[in-house]
Amino acid sequence: MSQSPASGSTPGDRTAEMPRDPSGRAPDDRSRGDQDRNGRTPEPVISLRGVTKSFGSHCVLSDITFDVPKGRTTAIMGPSGTGKSVLLKNIIGLLRPDSGEIWVEGEQIVGMRDKDLYRVRKKFGVLFQDGALFGSMTLYDNIAFPLREHTRKGEKEIRELVHQNAELVGLMDHLTKLPGEVSGGMKKRAGLARAMVMEPDIVLFDEPDSGLDPVRVAYLDDLVRRAQEETGATFFIITHNIPSVMRTADYIGILFRSKLVKFASKDDMKQSDNPIIRQFLTGRAKGPIGMDEMAEADDTDLEEVAQRDWSEMDEEPGINEDILTV
Repeated sequence: MSQSPASGSTPGDRTAEMPRDPSGRAPDDRSRGDQDRNGRTPEPVISLRGVTKSFGSHCVLSDITFDVPKGRTTAIMGPSGTGKSVLLKNIIGLLRPDSGEIWVEGEQIVGMRDKDLYRVRKKFGVLFQDGALFGSMTLYDNIAFPLREHTRKGEKEIRELVHQNAELVGLMDHLTKLPGEVSGGMKKRAGLARAMVMEPDIVLFDEPDSGLDPVRVAYLDDLVRRAQEETGATFFIITHNIPSVMRTADYIGILFRSKLVKFASKDDMKQSDNPIIRQFLTGRAKGPIGMDEMAEADDTDLEEVAQRDWSEMDEEPGINEDILTV
């Protein structure tokens, strides 16, 4: 990560050391319990500090702070309408937060010049909900498109990269087909191959399982897990599919009423006794999360909401406490 000593940093230095919390903790201290396989705390590749975003009078994100560990898979979850996709757009710079900071590999991107932001965006690959393939292009040309648009690579090298990624996602026998000639699952795989063909440091997924049946979702999850292991890239997934997250994610964050309930390792989240987290991960109707979050949202502190609804959850008959895994 590009950093300089805090004492020598200036307000205009976007590669200066990321700010610590008032307590003196380093930015990644909020992800403790989150050690890698070698017992080390993963270095953050993306850090959010107090990110707030509103549209008119409606606050979508409020004081969001967490770190995305480098080289791991992070999933951000929450009920529909809680700002997950807005969060993603802020991270990639398509939206600008009203306040707060967003650091990507040591660079503060909020307020960054367009030229520099364009350079930072090259670190990202994105898999959109519907794959976002060009209908008039073959799968081969769709995967090759970023290379032809953003690099000076020759067709021989482009072909090698396209075949390499198509083989990774199991599409070698379908590269001459148009998107309209393949299944939804194949479109997702082609979208993933295109997202990775530029060899990005970070791959963003916006509800990758949208529109897929459970079997295809399981296949896609296996593919995502293998792709992350083979490339070592950081995968950041926006979703509300709990079984999918249990199969793929190393870290989980849950949004509720525009705020971050908690961000921690998957194991820590599975053991949490927070009623909001428990209700969401077990898929229960009874609890703090209601049918219409925008209608029910208020300024009540999340801890107060959790405590208020805990007794109601305990009293619900026939409760299945198991986290959804299938």
